[in-house]
Amino acid sequence: MIVLKENAVFEAGTDTYVLAVIVLLTLCSLMTRAGYFLFGDYLPLTDGIRRALRYAPPAALIAIIVPEVLPWQEGASAFVDLKMLAVLVAVLVYLRTRSAVLVMVSGMVAYWAIRALLG
Repeated sequence: MIVLKENAVFEAGTDTYVLAVIVLLTLCSLMTRAGYFLFGDYLPLTDGIRRALRYAPPAALIAIIVPEVLPWQEGASAFVDLKMLAVLVAVLVYLRTRSAVLVMVSGMVAYWAIRALLG
């Protein structure tokens, strides 16, 4: 139980508590994201940091996709399913175009098409 004032008590799991957490996390996210826009001119990034930040979007995509596609249970063997085929299409599109947007679009369209065809 978190006590802010004597009269205002937020108990974990209540609607008020959940909404307060959402609002506070939104504010934290906005402050950290807006920080660079507000102070970016005063804090220039080094070339090393700029090169490292170029890998952030592909790293985020990989962090989302790999756990969904690969088997993670102990003793599980490799298998090919609809998601793996869609990833294969997306990788081929990436190798051809080098476009992150086309990778996402082609992967989803391939997944939907394969799922519709194979039922």
